[in-house]
Amino acid sequence: MDTIKNTMKGGSDSSKQQQSSSQSAQSGQKEDYGDKAFSAASQKTGQNIDRDTQEKMTDTGRDMFEKGTGKNVPEKFSN
Repeated sequence: MDTIKNTMKGGSDSSKQQQSSSQSAQSGQKEDYGDKAFSAASQKTGQNIDRDTQEKMTDTGRDMFEKGTGKNVPEKFSN
């Protein structure tokens, strides 16, 4: 349904996501595995969440995990 709406509007999700990806690369932010997984999941469900909001959400999730378990998330999975 969203694809039909986007087609009617003349836009596409992939072009918006490519723009946000290039913007994050230009700002020097490195996308970790947690960010990539969140981005893939939101893309698969059809959600349009900008890169900064995604980063805040994954950082909050990581912080909650660390507070709840007392264990640190490895650098490989979180920046």
